[in-house]
Amino acid sequence: MGKNNFLTDLRKIVSRVFTFLLLLFTANVSLAQNTCSDNGDGTFTNPLIPADFPDPDVIRVGDTYYMVSTTMFVFPGMTVLKSYDLVNWEYCSNALPRFDFSPCYDLDGCNRYGHGQWATSFRYHDGTFYLLFITLNEGGFLCSATQAEGPWSIRKLPKGFYDPGLFFDDNGDVYVAHGYGDLFITPLDENFAPAGRDSLVYTGTVRQGLEGTHVYKIDGYYYLYCTYGGRDGIQVALRSSNIYGPYEEKVVLRDTVPGVTFGIHQGALIQTQTGQWWTILFVDSGPLGRFPSLQPLSWVDGWPVAGIDGRGVITWKKPHVGNAYRVKQLPTSDDFGSITLGMQWGWNHNPDPEKWSLTQRPGYLRLVTGKVVTTLVQAPNMLTQRPFAHYDNKIPTTGTTKMEVASMKDGDLAGLAVFQDPYAFIAIKQEKESRSLIMVNNGELIASVPAGSDTIYLRAILSNSTEEATFEYSYDNNKFKQIGNKLVMKFSLKVFTGNKFGLFNYATKEPGGYVDFDWFTMN
Repeated sequence: MGKNNFLTDLRKIVSRVFTFLLLLFTANVSLAQNTCSDNGDGTFTNPLIPADFPDPDVIRVGDTYYMVSTTMFVFPGMTVLKSYDLVNWEYCSNALPRFDFSPCYDLDGCNRYGHGQWATSFRYHDGTFYLLFITLNEGGFLCSATQAEGPWSIRKLPKGFYDPGLFFDDNGDVYVAHGYGDLFITPLDENFAPAGRDSLVYTGTVRQGLEGTHVYKIDGYYYLYCTYGGRDGIQVALRSSNIYGPYEEKVVLRDTVPGVTFGIHQGALIQTQTGQWWTILFVDSGPLGRFPSLQPLSWVDGWPVAGIDGRGVITWKKPHVGNAYRVKQLPTSDDFGSITLGMQWGWNHNPDPEKWSLTQRPGYLRLVTGKVVTTLVQAPNMLTQRPFAHYDNKIPTTGTTKMEVASMKDGDLAGLAVFQDPYAFIAIKQEKESRSLIMVNNGELIASVPAGSDTIYLRAILSNSTEEATFEYSYDNNKFKQIGNKLVMKFSLKVFTGNKFGLFNYATKEPGGYVDFDWFTMN
């Protein structure tokens, strides 16, 4: 018995070393393929982050920049990133560990696909960070913290504001700008409740859908920085010497040239500590979601003008922030060797904390089935991650995982998904005493073959340019074989987030079965 335990431990150590080398190799491959916007020569290339970080709001506190984005029904959510040069970003916190304001966030007979937290306003005032947001179903909420790393507290507000823009005036007054098409200004009291009526200050003139308002006061003028949204978005600024108007309107950027800056819109104005001005907006970038973009900004006759000669820049000089900082990449691969999940991960809706673990078998992510469901869309505890696109559109994005399935129960399905609407997955299905390897495309069983081992490697290969995903499997992590057909990926507003990789295990007959994921790599 002692010898067997020694051999088991030795095999595990060798496996861990191999996984570490694989992750290291993957990271080097990613750098070679230029998945980071920093080119290492004083320039950067848009998109700023080639992944789904939409509706950005950005602030600077001292020498540090902070950005928040929309995560909707994914928790931990409301991702906060930080940077020291506006180009290289790292995870700072997820301000919403979970959202317990409706059973729909638990997938308890309903869901919040396409809903949840969005278009958050980020502000810092008198030593406190504030995140003001709305959910269409539950109303308005405010998160606050004394440091951006958290912990964050949350409170429900008596009133919600659509696409809110929180603003602290220099005389101590607090306001929120909000609205769709018609924009309103509402004064707030010390509890962030309305202290007066909603005052209509502007109605969009370019077309319908003026939204995404953020508020600034610069050289005595109030600026409402807004967008006419959509794939062909238009960024505009409204200006007035009075918070309640009247406001004039100017186009900040309207890029109609197909490519990585087409329709760039909705975001924030930023001034560096050296006095430069920049704006971070986003671009609807296909099935992988909405990617942030960093654009230089100048002032002409008191109006902000983004980009160069009416177009967004693609490769440009990095912001001057008074110092140089090393190139960083946001993490993607994970060997599940920690007792906490990396901040790149998020659960599809609220997780059931009793049905997953990183400690029951150290070095593995264990997913235990809970309630019985019929489809992946209803399944709790699917762990998801944003795919990162490549700047070379010819290179697809690949997610691979190693899964051990010996403890599944009859009716269980466990595997790797590409999740949006439509979705598809590759999985092991337990049927009484036998297991099969299946590929399902949007709820339809496409292929099924007998499973050849209790340990299997699953892979999804997807392309943001061709908008297709394929699935493969292996029993040795060397030779992979494709199964099923292609998923034609979409960016459906029914889900409203980019396609994500998903690790899952759900029961269709009885709860209690489990699988162990050894690692996940993205390259």
